[in-house]
Amino acid sequence: MKIAVIPDGAMIIINFIEKKGHTYISPSNFSKRTAEDGYWDEDKLELPPILKEKNIIYNISDEIPSGAKGRFKLFNSIIKEIDACIILGARNKNYKRMYGVLNELILFGGCGCVNEHKLIIKTIKDLNIPKLILKHPNNQSELISLITKLNDFLDNLELYRGENITFNSDNLNIELTSDVEKFPLDEFKILIKKSH
Repeated sequence: MKIAVIPDGAMIIINFIEKKGHTYISPSNFSKRTAEDGYWDEDKLELPPILKEKNIIYNISDEIPSGAKGRFKLFNSIIKEIDACIILGARNKNYKRMYGVLNELILFGGCGCVNEHKLIIKTIKDLNIPKLILKHPNNQSELISLITKLNDFLDNLELYRGENITFNSDNLNIELTSDVEKFPLDEFKILIKKSH
């Protein structure tokens, strides 16, 4: 099944999607389509189809900033393709980084534009697809819990195909937040090795 991840690029989730035989689909991964189809040819100077697309699912208000509209347009290209979505909750206000800045970005991604992030989540919640909402891990036990829930969702995903169902056992609020703690990077590496 084709699965979107919010925030896009959260490797902690993408890794498990691919190991379970599903396909991670990203709104920013259009380089293959453009190169193979001859787009960006110096003679043509033509935009790829993903950026020419006009059939946005939602009427986007003129009051929404142009940056959010542009990012949402990229995401719109995959809305019709995805069979499921996994949403990683926001960091708690008092969140203390578990790893270095780069490691955090690679593992958990970043929401980028807050307006676009909220618009995408609203759009996803309205789709007839299964959705898993996970708490942002702040310590070892929360990381283990995230991996367990992720594996369970991916193993049983076929049962929920085409259903507008949301799994949110972490009881995250509308802002996708909850409480926090800390977990060392060395222990995280050991935990990942054990899960294989």
